[in-house]
Amino acid sequence: MASTKPGSIEQDQEQALQEFAHSLLSMENLDRTSPELWPEKIPGVTDFINSFQTTPQSVTKLPYSRELTQEDQNYLHQLASLPTAGLIAKVKELHDIAYQLGVEESKEVTRGKYLNLFNKKRNK
Repeated sequence: MASTKPGSIEQDQEQALQEFAHSLLSMENLDRTSPELWPEKIPGVTDFINSFQTTPQSVTKLPYSRELTQEDQNYLHQLASLPTAGLIAKVKELHDIAYQLGVEESKEVTRGKYLNLFNKKRNK
């Protein structure tokens, strides 16, 4: 029962593939904004407190703007001397460490929520 037109099987497969691809389309808009874990109890308090800082932000030295120590320079040279595969392995190792840290932090935040640590009013 083959078709008499040459290439009709390929055309049918192409059409089926296009229909399948069209069925996979999603018009959903994923909002990737970060949720607020601890929203301000009184809106604007953080901005008010920051307005009384004694050191302006432009004068505050950022942690990455400090001079590198000899240990930091040695570590940079060690990383620079790694082959591509070794550097990729190091990046994967750092990624795994960061992931584990995130998992542990998530557990601690959940624990804090269950213990109501974030809602307690502190008596001074």
